[in-house]
Amino acid sequence: MIGYVTLGTNDLPRAAAFYDAIAKHFGVGRMMEFETFIAWGDMGGAPGIAASKPFDEQPASVGNGTMVALQVDGPDKVQAVYDTAIAQGGSDEGAPGPRGDDGFYAGYFRDPDGNKLNVFCMTAPGS
Repeated sequence: MIGYVTLGTNDLPRAAAFYDAIAKHFGVGRMMEFETFIAWGDMGGAPGIAASKPFDEQPASVGNGTMVALQVDGPDKVQAVYDTAIAQGGSDEGAPGPRGDDGFYAGYFRDPDGNKLNVFCMTAPGS
């Protein structure tokens, strides 16, 4: 149902560098690019993510309680995406690891604009 998620930025070049690095882990690149908006993903593929200067020209701000979850296929990929996010200027919001005992494995971080994301996978319950 979700086609893509857009996150606000006040510094599009900085956001572009951050998401270019993250997108590589998903095997995608930029699918749309305009002066104030860049989207990553594959047209017609899985949902994508975009960074945009707000249309109303007001400063971008972080949505309290808003988070984008990025699904990968295993714990090693969770760690790789998380490490890339931190190396690209992101900040830690919870290191990769199991959450509960239902097989949910995730790492949480914020992009340089403060938007919260997580990268997760499902593993065998209790592992």
